[in-house]
Amino acid sequence: MTSLAKIPATIITGFLGAGKTTLIRHILATANGRRLALIINEFGDVGIDGEILKTCGDLACREDSIIELANGCICCTVADDFLPAIERLLALDPRPDHIIIETSGLALPKPLVKAFDWPSIRSRLTVDGVIAVVDGAATADGRFADDPAKLARQRDADPSIEHDNPLEEVFEDQLLCADLIILNKADLISEAEQAQITADIAAQIPRAVKIVAAHEGRIDARVLLGLYAAAEDDLSARPSHHDAESEHDHDDFESIIIDMGAIEDSAALMRQLAEVVERHDVLRIKGFLELRGKPMRLLVQGVGKRLQHSFDRPWRPDEPRRGRLVIIGEKGLDAGSISQALTRGEF
Repeated sequence: MTSLAKIPATIITGFLGAGKTTLIRHILATANGRRLALIINEFGDVGIDGEILKTCGDLACREDSIIELANGCICCTVADDFLPAIERLLALDPRPDHIIIETSGLALPKPLVKAFDWPSIRSRLTVDGVIAVVDGAATADGRFADDPAKLARQRDADPSIEHDNPLEEVFEDQLLCADLIILNKADLISEAEQAQITADIAAQIPRAVKIVAAHEGRIDARVLLGLYAAAEDDLSARPSHHDAESEHDHDDFESIIIDMGAIEDSAALMRQLAEVVERHDVLRIKGFLELRGKPMRLLVQGVGKRLQHSFDRPWRPDEPRRGRLVIIGEKGLDAGSISQALTRGEF
């Protein structure tokens, strides 16, 4: 690559918990000598995904090549957050060979692709491709589509009621912008479900897009990087539910932060989290906790009712052993009730 060549950028989109961060870890592990830089965006104001990637220990991406943008969606704050982040990465010496942008799970990718058409970016960067990561298990469970029978009953009862499904709109916008779709967590669904999801996705999008099944995001960088889509040049082929809007927001969703002390019993905590998810219809849980007496940090993650926990790395001597969980759901989360359930229990 010459110094005048455009640097390719890959946008990785996908709903909350689809497996975007895990996919990026596999890209780093199979980078084959390419210098990568990352921009990680999260909806909540705790940088869980960026912290996970900083611990991967891979030389493909130095820690100073990872920029975290938390507490918002870069699709809404292009000028304030995204452009300065790009300038920081372009100032690195040596410059990155490829930039990977992980959007928040609630982000709409098209406004971000539009930003690459700005004169200050267009001459230096190109969108190599938009990759949408789909949670196969959540899709099979109907997380992103209304129950047709229930919806028909609601319309019969009151035709004037709005029936927009914000989860479905975000999910579809991410698919409609994609150059490659990864059907992740394929091991959690049957072959028949995988075939049905693939057919449903293909029917939703107006152009031919490759759909690749994956287990834990295990896709080689050679498959994901080098799509040469130049997505900024064919925006009209990427329709969105929000094309008619001059700006958009994410008022349908909200996040809360729960600060937690050291816990004694991780199994008891996971049972309590499962109850919170069930009672409050939580979409996503992630965070780090201290398990008393253990030198390792406990990583907790959940997508809907699927919860898991594991140790990710030792606590550093210079960092506070502070436990924090990010809880994301649709508007109206009962922060007080959730906080009480998680901070007054005996774990």
